[in-house]
Amino acid sequence: MAFNRFWCRLAIPILWEDPFTISNRNYRCIEIYLHFLNEDSKAKFNEYGINNNLVPKNTLFNYPNFIKYLTITGIHFSVEKWVDTLVDNNHKNLEKLVYKSLFEVFLKHEGSLHSFRFIMSRNIHFTCFDNTMELVLQNPHFTYNIKNFTLRIFHAPNVTNIISFLKFLCSNCNLITSLHFSLSSINDFSAIRKYLSQMIISQHNLKIVSFGTSIDILYHLFLSLKNSNCSNTLNTIIFDSIDFRNVITVLQEVFDQLNVLESIHILYCDSLNSDFVQQIIKVIKPFKLRSLCIKDILYIESLQLLLQKCGDYLENFEFGSECEEYEGSRQQFLELIMKYCTKIKRFTTENPDDINIYLLIENIGQTINCLTIDIYYDDLDSNVLQNLGQVLPSKLEYLHLSLSFNSSDFEIFLKNSQNTFIRKLIINNVMQDEGESILFYIKEYIMRKERVKYLAFSECFPYDDTARELFSLEDEVNEFRLHNVIVQRYDDLCISIHGIIYDLNV
Repeated sequence: MAFNRFWCRLAIPILWEDPFTISNRNYRCIEIYLHFLNEDSKAKFNEYGINNNLVPKNTLFNYPNFIKYLTITGIHFSVEKWVDTLVDNNHKNLEKLVYKSLFEVFLKHEGSLHSFRFIMSRNIHFTCFDNTMELVLQNPHFTYNIKNFTLRIFHAPNVTNIISFLKFLCSNCNLITSLHFSLSSINDFSAIRKYLSQMIISQHNLKIVSFGTSIDILYHLFLSLKNSNCSNTLNTIIFDSIDFRNVITVLQEVFDQLNVLESIHILYCDSLNSDFVQQIIKVIKPFKLRSLCIKDILYIESLQLLLQKCGDYLENFEFGSECEEYEGSRQQFLELIMKYCTKIKRFTTENPDDINIYLLIENIGQTINCLTIDIYYDDLDSNVLQNLGQVLPSKLEYLHLSLSFNSSDFEIFLKNSQNTFIRKLIINNVMQDEGESILFYIKEYIMRKERVKYLAFSECFPYDDTARELFSLEDEVNEFRLHNVIVQRYDDLCISIHGIIYDLNV
């Protein structure tokens, strides 16, 4: 019994560090937290028909004290779902009350955040934040120990409270190791620019920073790295959907100041032109480009120079369907990737209609461990299934196929790849009609031969949000388990390039 209590004391704080993560679907934790309100605060719920019978009378631990990870959208998502199960009307008012009550509980019981993802995109997010901001500002211990901070704001109706919050963080948070910025549709950028720049400069151990979306203040934020304390600490920079035109004039001088930079990630950015590449070529230190995801191939000569300088560092490579518009350049670019990039681990494409795609996969077979093919063109499905199985390496960590499967072509793929073990296999069959399911072939060639460890299988129709998942079929899941194959939800097993890159700060 004493042994069980010991393990319980170890496990409970870990389980309650991140209670509102959406993947946990853990809405009932809210009832546990409401137990810690005083009687006057609990009485406010009576008018919504929520009485003390719903709130536990006793708890074993100080659960609010364990909170370490918090996301604005995550906590509100959980509150919404919990309220939906209790009342038929007055949803918004009750949501605001629950949201504020949770913050009261966390602050009263001296919770201390390690990670705070300040993500807001709906009016209700801003309203709930406005109602709780004063509480946060009066309790600096709640945010003092933050290591990971994300600021993503879209369509802010008013930034007055956000500016006050950022000013507060600049004075009370200097232990941040990873910062992520993404802002759009904001009226007053000047004050936000001031405090975000100050936040970067004030950090003593900043290791990861990301700049996202079309940030009008990108120039000032990026330049702040040159004047900060991070020249000997910053090891990772992520550029996510930004336009390099906004920082082209300071690229070299900033990069030359960063002494321990190990990873640079460029995800779907614009202006990868000769001006950009010339700045990169002038950088004295190695430019360790680990990820390159591109929407189109406008500047093939510039991209060649970029790969000549840093292609040997490239690990994650993705190009999307927009590249189809530049067919000649696309083929040249794939040839350049094969020539200069020999260490690719993760490869994603939405348009695998070129034989060079399969040559690339075959050439990097010794290093590749994650492969995603997500097709938007029906006429390419058969081509993929007939070619892909022949070039897969003997072992893959992750394979994600989303296309319209023809059973005969799928069988060819399975036979050709029968010597490949795949730890995580995700299959999304985009059905064109109520034709033959491919589940039979998955059982015959994958399940019975135990060729995968984890499997997610989904069938859907184009432009239909609903999907039929293998995970929802209990008898089928049990059958797979007998063959040592663990069936999981499709969304839980999928990994995007953003999931890979942004997981760096976990």
